[in-house]
Amino acid sequence: QIHLVESGGGLVHAGDSLRLSCTASERAFNTYNIGWFRQVSGIEREFVGTVRWSGGDLYYNESFLGRFIITRENHKNTVYLQLNNVTPDDTGVYFCAAHQLPTLRNMSPRDFNYWGQGTQVTVSA
Repeated sequence: QIHLVESGGGLVHAGDSLRLSCTASERAFNTYNIGWFRQVSGIEREFVGTVRWSGGDLYYNESFLGRFIITRENHKNTVYLQLNNVTPDDTGVYFCAAHQLPTLRNMSPRDFNYWGQGTQVTVSA
């Protein structure tokens, strides 16, 4: 079992960039593929993208490709989500989650075993 903790959210302006972090203290973190999801109030969590445990393979939801970037630093037990040129539509709670399935594509929340508590991102116009 791993316990994921997100951080880095906050209030930003449209056009800004910010970086979210997902960490865990357990060494096993580095054996899990980590994904990011965004949830807008009242709507199902939207898949952003995922990175393989090694950091060598990534997959993004096309809606976020090119503007959101996932990176991984296993020596820090941390996965990052860089949000660039944000808009008010990017407002929501961002979650990281862990899984050990072989695929990284078109993932849904039910594919993930462990979740963080989420970090709120609010973008003002």
